[in-house]
Amino acid sequence: MSQLSERGVGPWHQATRLAFIGLYLVTLLAALAWLFSNVRQVAPQDRAVVLRFGAIERVAGAGLLMAWPQPVEQVVTVPGPERVLQLHVQGLQRSNAARDAELKASYVTPVSDALAGSGYLLTGDAGVVQLDLQVFYRVTDPRAWVLQGDHVLPALDRVITRSAIGLAAARDLDTILVARPEMLSQGNQAAERRERLRADLVQSANQRLRELEATGQGLGVELERVDVQSSLPADAVSAFNAVLTATQEADKALATARNDAQKTLQAATQKADRLLAVAHAQASEQVAQAQAATATITGLARSDDPGLALRLYRERLPAILGKAGSVTTVDPRDDSRLILQGADR
Repeated sequence: MSQLSERGVGPWHQATRLAFIGLYLVTLLAALAWLFSNVRQVAPQDRAVVLRFGAIERVAGAGLLMAWPQPVEQVVTVPGPERVLQLHVQGLQRSNAARDAELKASYVTPVSDALAGSGYLLTGDAGVVQLDLQVFYRVTDPRAWVLQGDHVLPALDRVITRSAIGLAAARDLDTILVARPEMLSQGNQAAERRERLRADLVQSANQRLRELEATGQGLGVELERVDVQSSLPADAVSAFNAVLTATQEADKALATARNDAQKTLQAATQKADRLLAVAHAQASEQVAQAQAATATITGLARSDDPGLALRLYRERLPAILGKAGSVTTVDPRDDSRLILQGADR
């Protein structure tokens, strides 16, 4: 019996012992793994925020990080200040409901006022513009970043959206995008203000972020730059194209009319000059003929010779009398043959 008991107890005892040793080793390894679970390597482009029982304990830089395992301490990796992150602003995008309503809209059932303006900004001159913004930012305060958690990106989106709405309302349409190309030649500094739009967006958004930080609600981020892609609504583009086409046609018609008027003016001027030259020539010819016809009388009037008139009378009297059919001479001293007689002497 003793031999049987020894044979029966021996294998079970050894199996139990081996199982206990294995369980002990597994437990020991699990304990070691749990103990060193928060020992990690922080990348050069990142930083680590260590939270102890939910409260921020410290901020660690790049390198080997040793922290107590969870739930004692929790390690949150945060992008470093040299790392630039990108955010596509969704607050300025046209909503899906507005797109669906626009596709289903008709003259009978137009888009509602609540959805018609979705994704569009009102400018200072009552224009409408759509902005597509890509924001590049850095994490400057890891503590604020960790405290805000999942609220950082939505809050940053709202801050950028609010800044864009304010800047669009303070500008006219041509200082945001080239809506009317015919105004490019005018010195109205519109191109310079378009170039400053990105810088103004960064400055306005950073100012709002500093205001949040001053109230203890900072996001721990700072904007580096903003890429702006501006466009007009499809209906507005069609309207602008129609206006631009009409303006170009009007300018073309006006230029043609001016050319025709200039040609008419040139032809009229040439005709007037020609008529004036002919009139001057005719007047000069008539004056010359009059001067030639009156040259004798003028010379006689200017002459100081008293016998010149008698000589001219004698020279021209035969020719005059030769043309007459009959000649009646009257004695100046006898008026008996005059038709009217009886003049008192």
